[in-house]
Amino acid sequence: MLKHNFKQVSGRFFLSCGILMLISEIWKQYCLTYIVNNGNYNWWYFPFQLCSIPMYICLILPWITSPRIRGILLAFLMDYGLLGGIFTFFDTTGMHYSYTPLTVHSFAWHILLIGIGIRAGVSRASDHSSAGFAKCSCIFLACCMTATLINIAVHPYGQINMFYISPYHFMGQIVFRDIARALGNEAGILIYILSIIMGGGILHLIWKRLLFSPVSDTF
Repeated sequence: MLKHNFKQVSGRFFLSCGILMLISEIWKQYCLTYIVNNGNYNWWYFPFQLCSIPMYICLILPWITSPRIRGILLAFLMDYGLLGGIFTFFDTTGMHYSYTPLTVHSFAWHILLIGIGIRAGVSRASDHSSAGFAKCSCIFLACCMTATLINIAVHPYGQINMFYISPYHFMGQIVFRDIARALGNEAGILIYILSIIMGGGILHLIWKRLLFSPVSDTF
């Protein structure tokens, strides 16, 4: 009974977060298109950034019946989702908009990412193993490949830079833009991706040290 109740509580938490994020994202897209850009859609804000992926995961997570897949998705949230939420606050320039409610939304979104990541990290259903990190890193790399394809496909129709790794835009992230200036944009993008993986790995190790808990089927 306890396991069943915990499954219900966790599933509702992630689904509620996913629905909240989806509704707020639709609102954001509307505001950007019709309030900020006078009815013109700006592909720059297409919702496929690292900090957007947790929304999709939260929406599908409660419907995943496989404990193994569920554990990997939760590992992504506690590693890469949490990383994105935290490190966005090291450079908040991209979180400010001319329309103040969008700025508030941006800050609230990333705070929620931190909360979701922590909730996933303390869940006994998360895969805290090294294999779990390797598998959720494959999800991250698949997202990078998808982002690159989107960047290439949409480039003729507007400015777009999903995951900030577009080959058509010079690296603009702090630290990495200096690396790109010194070594070239391609090297800057590669080091940026590897640094994210390393950051996710560090968080994974921290979770493992803090919890020392084996993977459980409990959700």
